[in-house]
Amino acid sequence: MAAKKTAAVSAAFANSASAQPAYHLVKSEPVKYPWSQLVADGKTLWDGVRNFEARNKLRAMKLEERVLFYHSNEGKEIVGIAKVVREAYADPTSDEDWSVVDLAPVAPLKIPVTLATIRAHELLGTMEMMRRNRLSVTTVTLAEYTEILRLGGLTTAP
Repeated sequence: MAAKKTAAVSAAFANSASAQPAYHLVKSEPVKYPWSQLVADGKTLWDGVRNFEARNKLRAMKLEERVLFYHSNEGKEIVGIAKVVREAYADPTSDEDWSVVDLAPVAPLKIPVTLATIRAHELLGTMEMMRRNRLSVTTVTLAEYTEILRLGGLTTAP
């Protein structure tokens, strides 16, 4: 009986967890595709992901979910918030089993949140981007997302 109850609770939790919006972080080198280019373009397909774990994270993204935009290599800071405007589909730049999503800008952070700030912060220092620093697409918790917005000078969630 206890096993049935545990299974029912687990199923209910899984259903409620899947109904919650997810948050993500994507990395881009500013010399290749900076935040300012996303803003100018109004929307882009997020291609070039060639890591299976990162690809699976792209495939898990849902419409309207928020995505933190991180400048890697140069700047090393979160500079803006994007949203998913088209869920995963086949990467048109590859004949292999890779995926892309379409992203659109939502809002810039008023204050970029630097890697040094993230690393030194009690909550943010354990973000997936810190533990899995080679991945170009990572998951972000609601608490992490909220704290990034606060540090970025946004008083309301866009």
